Amino acid sequence: MEDRRSLDGLAHRLEPSAASKDQVPAQAELAVFRQIKAYARKPVPGGGSILFRGGGGTGKTMAAEMLAHELQLELYRVDLGQVVSKYIGETEKNLRRLFDAAADSGAILFFDEADSLFGKRGSVKDSHDRYANLEINYLLHRMQEYRGLAILAINTRTVLDPELRRRFRFVLEL
Repeated sequence: MEDRRSLDGLAHRLEPSAASKDQVPAQAELAVFRQIKAYARKPVPGGGSILFRGGGGTGKTMAAEMLAHELQLELYRVDLGQVVSKYIGETEKNLRRLFDAAADSGAILFFDEADSLFGKRGSVKDSHDRYANLEINYLLHRMQEYRGLAILAINTRTVLDPELRRRFRFVLEL
């Protein structure tokens, strides 16, 4: 119960809709989807960082709901507006609170529209760029340490540099 209160304000619990329970992923994604489920069902050290990549309306949220339903885990959509802060160090503090609370509950964290986070990472021209890069690096670090599943959903137009892409255990193109 305390875990859920700690998530309040930073993430919102999603209930899988009836449609998502009956939806079957396209054949191309089905193999990756099965690998994710198999991975999540066995205890392993480290986290299950997952990237869902697809345009608007391609089913990224529905795929996260299906995964949560089939694994019988709670799913929380992270409120990036509450997590990301313009004040130095606050984003990392919010991410720490989020991951610590989720770790106690075993919930799946779903970072929808994470394009805004990746859009910040780039060359360092001033101190703001440096801190923006630190924030995304901290997020990726926490995702790798998180023993549960953490899903980042991005638009297909987002170009990921190889350094970011290699940090995900699974990539599901929708």
